[in-house]
Amino acid sequence: MIITRTPFRVSLFGGGTDYPAWYLEHGGAVVGTTIDKYCYLSVRKLPPFFEHKHRIVYSKIENVSDISEITHPAVRGVMQEHPVEHGVEIHHFSDLPARSGLGSSSAFTVGLVNALRGLDGKISSAHYLGLEAIRIEQEVIGEKVGSQDQIWAAHGGTAFVEFNQNGRIDVNKLIMRPGNHSFLNDHILLFFTGFTRIAETIAVKQIDNVKKKQQQLRTLHQMAVEARSILQSKSPEFAHIGQMLDDAWHLKRELAEGVSTPAIDEIYAAGIKAGALGGKLLGAGGGGFMMFFAPPEVHENIRKALSKLIHVNCNIGSEGSKVVTYEHYDYE
Repeated sequence: MIITRTPFRVSLFGGGTDYPAWYLEHGGAVVGTTIDKYCYLSVRKLPPFFEHKHRIVYSKIENVSDISEITHPAVRGVMQEHPVEHGVEIHHFSDLPARSGLGSSSAFTVGLVNALRGLDGKISSAHYLGLEAIRIEQEVIGEKVGSQDQIWAAHGGTAFVEFNQNGRIDVNKLIMRPGNHSFLNDHILLFFTGFTRIAETIAVKQIDNVKKKQQQLRTLHQMAVEARSILQSKSPEFAHIGQMLDDAWHLKRELAEGVSTPAIDEIYAAGIKAGALGGKLLGAGGGGFMMFFAPPEVHENIRKALSKLIHVNCNIGSEGSKVVTYEHYDYE
C-alpha cells in the first residue's frame, strides 16, 4: 500500500498569467505558497477476490472492470497514462473541501501520479510530478486549467514560479531573511465562504477574455515580480503587500464575469472594514476560500466580523507531494 500526502496552496499574485493561452505568447509569473492542509491518497493492489478489477472511493464509490469505465476524470486520465497490470483500490480523503480554490484538483492529480508510480517501485521528482500533472490535466483530460496549481502541489514551499514563452516553467523558492517567513505566515487568514464551484467554468471565461484583458494580465504579472522583490528584501513592506493584494483582487474581478458575487463582495468588504490590508478569493473565482492579509493584532476583529464563516488555521511553506506510507505485499 502507498499513501501520498500532497499540499493545498494559497496563490498571492499573478493568477491568470499561468494559463498557456497567455504565457506561451506573453510569459507569466506567480507568487504563492503551500499550506499545511493536504490531499491524501491511498493506493493498494486489489486482492483478486472480487467481481470488479478496480475500486475508487471518493465522494462516490466506483467498482469497475476496466479503466475506460471510470467516471472520475483525473483517476481515469492518470490510470490511462500510468496503467497497472493488476487491480487497484484507491481511497481519497482530504483536510479541506474540494472545489474551494486551494488547488485541490491538481493536488489530487499530483498525489495519484506519485502513488501509482510508487506502487510500481518508481520514485518521482517534484519536477516530473508537476509537469506530468499539467500534461494530464490539460492534454489528456482536456481541462481548461492553468499551470500553477500542479507546480505548488509537486514542489511545495513559498516560491516565485515563472512561465516562459517557450513552455519552460522555472520554480524559484523565495529566500527570505530570518523571521520574515514567519511574519508573512502570521499575516494570512483563511475563511471558507461556504460556496463551492467548478474552477474550469470560470477559467474558460478568463481564457476566452485573454485578448481583451491584456493590460490587466500584464499588471498582474508585474505584481508577482514586485512581490518577489518585496518579500526578499531586508525589511519587507508588508503593508504594501496588503495594498497590492487589494489592487490585484479588483483587477482579477475584471478578468471574467462570475469571478465574484454580491455575497463574496460583502465578505471581502467586512474583512477590510475589520482591519485587513487586502485579500482575495482564492482560485479562479466564484466561491471557495477567501484569504485576508492583516496584521496579527486585528485578526480577532476580522474573525468576529466573519463569525458566520469557518476560519481555518494554517501555516505556509509545507513541503510538496510525498509518499508517507509504503508497505509491500503480494496476494500471489
